Amino acid sequence: MTAVARGPDIADLLAFYASAGVDEALEEQPLNRFAEAASKPPERASATVTPPTGENAALPRSTSLSCAGLGERQAAAPALRAPSATATVPDEQQAALARHLATTAATLDELRQHMAAFDGCNLKLTAKNLVFADGNPNAAVMLVGETPERDEDIEGLPFVGQSGRLLDRMLAAIGLDRTSAYIANVIPWRPPGNRTPTPHETEICRPFIERQIELVNPKMLVNLGGLSANILLGTTEAILRLRGNWRVHTTAAGIAIPAMPTLHPAYLLKNPAHKKLAWRDFLEVKAKLRTLG
Repeated sequence: MTAVARGPDIADLLAFYASAGVDEALEEQPLNRFAEAASKPPERASATVTPPTGENAALPRSTSLSCAGLGERQAAAPALRAPSATATVPDEQQAALARHLATTAATLDELRQHMAAFDGCNLKLTAKNLVFADGNPNAAVMLVGETPERDEDIEGLPFVGQSGRLLDRMLAAIGLDRTSAYIANVIPWRPPGNRTPTPHETEICRPFIERQIELVNPKMLVNLGGLSANILLGTTEAILRLRGNWRVHTTAAGIAIPAMPTLHPAYLLKNPAHKKLAWRDFLEVKAKLRTLG
């Protein structure tokens, strides 16, 4: 007896979506697209049909009508391809606006307000919340991560998911917590599917995190992950080559802040053997704090 091949079921489909990074619905209520299609009345052909003439007179009636319909569809095609009026395309004008808003913010509260009102980055269109910061803005240590993940996007706070719990344990190991450290991200809006931000997106968001660092004015930075290190330290080196070596972040005012690049907690969850490397980096941070008082 020949076995009948089983098609993909709903579990297979959900597993495919999860592996592709689709982890949340775009609508609060489910929509039955098939029911919508069935409820629409069928399109009726025009009552007046012009008999084929000339070369078309030799064609069967159905063929000439099909050709006429094809012409109508081709004429309507450009309208279907028109871009949406609400689409946001990052450009230099938006980056310039971000720089202006960042420099005019005199306090962290003003900076948060400017960022919440800013619509020039397309990442904001798909994110649920602005993820601004957490912790103590008067702390000596400022940790800067990469991008918000799903839990951070929902709660509007950085490092609150599984990687956040690991970060809390890493901080506790050197005598710190969220009351004695300040935490932010270089990108304040979650990219859809946790994808890597584009160069345009990072350039638009760069002025905000640079101004945030200026306003906090920490004694040292800890760059969590390659994206944070590359943006704030002006390098293209991989994080495994950068980590463990003190670098310098220079603010727009010319203040040099020592920075320690290290591995992102999300990376450590996937590569637990490298936790020993991050531990060495955090010991360097602890020793530096002791010398700075």
